Formats: sequence, C-alpha cells, structure tokens
Amino acid sequence: MLKFSIADLARICKIHSVPPECVDHAFRRVSIDSRTSKAGDCFFAIEGENFDGHDYVRDAFAKGAACAVVSKNIDAKTAAGGCLLRVEDTVKALGQLGREYRRQAGFTVVSITGSVGKTTTRQMIYHALSRRFRVHQSPASFNNHIGLPLTLLGAHPDDQIVITELGSNHPGEISYLTRLAEPDIAIVTNVHPAHLEGFGDLQTIVKEKSSIAEGLRPDGIFIINGDIDALMSTVRAKGTPFKTFGQSEDCDYRTRKVRSDGTVSRFTIEDIEIVLPLAGPGNIENALAAWAVCHSLDLGIEDFARAMETLPPVSMRSEIIQIGTLTVLNDCYNANPASMRNALDTLAQLDPGHQRRRVFICGDMAELGRYAEHLHTELGKTIAQSRIDILLAVGPLSKIAAEAAQASADYDLHVKCFADAHSACQKLHEFIADSDIILVKGSRIAKLETVIERLKELTHDK
Repeated sequence: MLKFSIADLARICKIHSVPPECVDHAFRRVSIDSRTSKAGDCFFAIEGENFDGHDYVRDAFAKGAACAVVSKNIDAKTAAGGCLLRVEDTVKALGQLGREYRRQAGFTVVSITGSVGKTTTRQMIYHALSRRFRVHQSPASFNNHIGLPLTLLGAHPDDQIVITELGSNHPGEISYLTRLAEPDIAIVTNVHPAHLEGFGDLQTIVKEKSSIAEGLRPDGIFIINGDIDALMSTVRAKGTPFKTFGQSEDCDYRTRKVRSDGTVSRFTIEDIEIVLPLAGPGNIENALAAWAVCHSLDLGIEDFARAMETLPPVSMRSEIIQIGTLTVLNDCYNANPASMRNALDTLAQLDPGHQRRRVFICGDMAELGRYAEHLHTELGKTIAQSRIDILLAVGPLSKIAAEAAQASADYDLHVKCFADAHSACQKLHEFIADSDIILVKGSRIAKLETVIERLKELTHDK
C-alpha cells in the first residue's frame, strides 16, 4: 500500500490527540492480527465475538508495529512505549483508511454483491482480467466491514484493478460498504431468499443488494441480473442507469446454445463458444455476470473465452472431487434455497442417465428466520423431484427437509437423519458404496467439510 504518516492517519480517522513524538512516524501496512504483524505495521485493535485485539497490542508492538489504533484505554506498560492512537470505533477507522487509500491509489474498483455466486464470479473476473491487467482481489470472502477495507489496503499501488465482494445479512450493510469501495463497476449477480433472519423478506433483500449503486462513482457502471423482475423494478424506480445480463431477450449480455457435458458447461456469447470447466446452471449465470464486467473493462470475448477454459475450481463451491471411485460435489461452503436447487441441478447434470446412486449429504440452511421450516420443507420436495437415492440429513432443520422428501417421493428414497456432522461421520461407511455420486452441501454451521475428510479416509482405508 501507499506510505501513510501517523499525521495522515490522524487526519483521515479524525484523531484529535496524537503524541508529538509519533507525528512523523509512518507505515506501509495494516494488521489486525498480532500473530502476523510485522515491523512498521499499523495495528488496528478490533474487538470480535471470540477475541479482542486490545489484548494483543503489546504483542504487536513487540513485533515492531509503528502504531496501534485502539478504542479502549491501554496502560503505558502495555503500550511499551509505542504510539497509541485512540478512536471511538476501530472498525470504522479501518474503513476510513481503506476508503482514503482507494481514493489516492487510483485503481479501478469492481464490487460484486448477490445472494449466491459472489466468490465464483469474482474468481472468474480475476482469472480473465489478470491475463491483461495487474489485478488484486479479495482474499477468500473478505466481504464485510473488516474484510473490505483489508482488501483495499492489501492492493499494491501499481495494481490497476481491485475486485471486491460486498456481503450483507442485515439492512444497511451494503450501503455502508459501497461508500467505502466507491466502485467504478458494481454488479448484482442475483437476489434470492438468504439471510432472512436479518432481512425478513425478499423485497428487503432486493433493496439491500441494489443499494450497491449508492457508492458508484459519477461515471460508474451498474450491472444487474435482468432475469429477476423484482430487482429490475426496484432499480428502475431509483432511476439509476444500468445494464443487464441474463436469458431474457432484452438483456444486454446473453448466453445462447447452452448445453452440459458432464463436468463441463458449453454456451455461446456473441457467437463465440465458451467452454467452462464447471457444471451447473448457476456457474453459467456467474460466467455471464463475469463477462459483463470484463466487457465493461474492454476485454475481448476471445480473450474471455480462452480464460474460462483454464478456470481453476473454487474450493468448496461446486468443486468436483474424485475420491477413489466416488465422485463428490463439494459445495459445503454455504447454503440457501437457491444454491441448494442449483447444486441438485448440478448433481443431475453430472449423471444425466441416473446410472449411479445419487447421495445427498444435506446440512441445515442457516439464517432463514421464521421461514426456516417452510423453506426446508420446500427443499425436501425438491430433493424428491431430483430423484435422490440416499439422503443423509445433518441437523434439526435438515431433518424437516428429509421428512418432506420422504413424504413427497414416489419411489424408494432411503433417508437417515443425524444430529450433527460428527454423528454422520461415524456412520458414513454404512451408507456409501463404490461409484456413488455424492453432493455435500449445507451452511457453514453444519461443518460438512469434516464429511469430505471422512470420505477421503474411508476410501484410503479400503
């Protein structure tokens, strides 16, 4: 990042009291974890659910931190003679610094939001653009009040494009984040029921996602999914100019001749065939969203097509793993009703003739609030429609889905319910057979990545 003096930091974060001996000190890096702090860092003491950065200020100074931004009283012994800067809220101060760096560095910012597909779309954009530009992207899903500033501050001054994710589970968060990122291009991949516990209903989610346009630079480009009527009508009502991608005839960016070939998706954009090494309709939608962004940055369709051919898989997101004779669709990073349907469609695409046993290891979908039971019941009906052979339900809400699936199935659906992932792992060997094709999907609380590891152990033990 660019060099900032502590005097600069005080101005940006409105710090009124700076020790005179600290004014001329400077830093080129920001840290929130004392374990990875380096000499010359500016350490931000962030208070989280399971830790408080104020407890590690001494450690940061021991690593050679130039200063520490705090919101609590720190005694002189803890400071160990280091420069302490007091603010009301260290998270907001971090955001203020991130926004200022974004303004000074001069790179182009792309910001992505949506109910599903943000990370995969980001990876696609990064993979395509980095062949031509110097590009920085969010490390992992750094999409909140802390992760977004860290993404901006982590960019090199010479980077030309920075790709960010903006996530939200309560109203108002996207509006705050987009005003930090000040995107040149903002895109809404889609809007589906997710985080209903915080939002209440779908229309509130639509308003939240579309608020990403509030931070757009005056000449910025706003791109939305043109297949979602509620999103289209909300954005039109706000009067913000926009472009669209989707399957609808009047979309600015469209795919044609869509077809699947096992683990590969094929489609055309502007009469050029795209060969995408990812299965499922959701990934075609993600690729179209990525193309809309890349086209806006003057990348040609031929270059985009070549980039998509070599796209690496995204960990735990529609990731196809071969474990011995088992084909495993590892999609256990997170889950909501839309991503569950997409994953089940992808599973069917991988086995179009239903020649193998289809196993679904299903975890709870979290943060659905008062809609949780209803949406899990609907999931159960979808599971039955997908002709799943064996359903292993992990968690109390997945049990509701399992009961609905069994009630809806007009065939012999084998169901087993488990309280948690640990219990499922203990009995997994009783239900998995050679050559099964297995979908593993649930929200993070389900911890289904442990199931993936258990499948590897079972195959290794044979």
